[in-house]
Amino acid sequence: MIMGDRKTKAAIRWGVVGGGKGSQIGYVHRSAALRDGYFTLLAGAFDIDPDRGAAFGEDLGLDPDRCYADYKAMFAAEAQREDGIRAVTIATPNNTHYAITKAALEHGLHVVCEKPLTFTTAEAQELERLARDQNRVVGVAYGYSGHQMVAQARQMVTSGVLGAIRLVNMQFAHGFHSAPVEETSPGVKWRVDPAFAGPSYVLGDLATHPFYIAEVMAPELKIKRLLCARQSFVKARAPLEDNAQVMIEYEGGAFGSLWVSAVNAGAMHSQKVRIVGEKASIEWWDEHPNQLRYEVQGEPPRVLERGMPYLEAPALAEDRIGAGHPEGLFEAWANLYARFALAMEAHDDRDPGRVGEMWYPDVRAGVEGVRFVENCVRSADAGAVWVEYS
Repeated sequence: MIMGDRKTKAAIRWGVVGGGKGSQIGYVHRSAALRDGYFTLLAGAFDIDPDRGAAFGEDLGLDPDRCYADYKAMFAAEAQREDGIRAVTIATPNNTHYAITKAALEHGLHVVCEKPLTFTTAEAQELERLARDQNRVVGVAYGYSGHQMVAQARQMVTSGVLGAIRLVNMQFAHGFHSAPVEETSPGVKWRVDPAFAGPSYVLGDLATHPFYIAEVMAPELKIKRLLCARQSFVKARAPLEDNAQVMIEYEGGAFGSLWVSAVNAGAMHSQKVRIVGEKASIEWWDEHPNQLRYEVQGEPPRVLERGMPYLEAPALAEDRIGAGHPEGLFEAWANLYARFALAMEAHDDRDPGRVGEMWYPDVRAGVEGVRFVENCVRSADAGAVWVEYS
């Protein structure tokens, strides 16, 4: 159980680009990063409107001199300060991620970036090389993967409890955009505009979450080829999709499927990952994140509960309050921010191996998310055909 003891030597001096007033995701990032004291918020360029961004930063308690008009001004000014920021979170629309992440790395900053990391695999790989050359950490905001029972699922799969993996079923299919809500919601409007969102809507915005979680749970699976069909049921969203189906063939013979949707009318999140092995299956559902369903053929199904001593050690390592008390989204994101901090400090000390087997959504995960979307779009736009994964 976490008792408030710090796992790093000091809090990381931190800034934020985007995520200003009214931003749901900005609030999540700040709450998660500050929850355990691993980061200290010192600077920000919070809004495309400089005055509004400065006012918001001052409301957060920042020094007015460290509330900047844009990210370029922030990176340049902070680099001249002895107490300048060491890391930055990027919570801006998709079309800005590549440029801001690249600039941050070039200024020697660690980065936590919203997904997708870039629009193209080539751009993502460029950032991966730059991060390696600069000895910087790039974390990607696959926040749901921080839930403790995802770590339990990973341990069960990798230890062989399920046997050889046969099937992977993934979905993230909510109904909140079953009508053209972008007509009145600026936060949805940019997500369905290719100029801001890139080549996809729900594939990039939603599908990459269960895709990464499945990768965490079953890290040995590698995609051989896939087939994707995508639709725009709200016609004005075309060419971007609000629904898609993906079939996946893995190397070694396992098979996967993914349903992603924003038009699943009446549904909440409906984000689930089910891993089926030759002996047993597990299923995690983000609306009930403290439970993991474990089903052995011929036996009654079991529901494993967060915080219980029968869980594997990695699933208990980030426990804050013990079993029975529900943990949720903010704790999951805070778990990832704690891992980001540990990795950042290890890189600063030129000792990245110090974090051992600790996993977190890193720049490689960001590259793979972009690669997945790119291959899905390529398949769908060719008429929903099988394509070799490249």
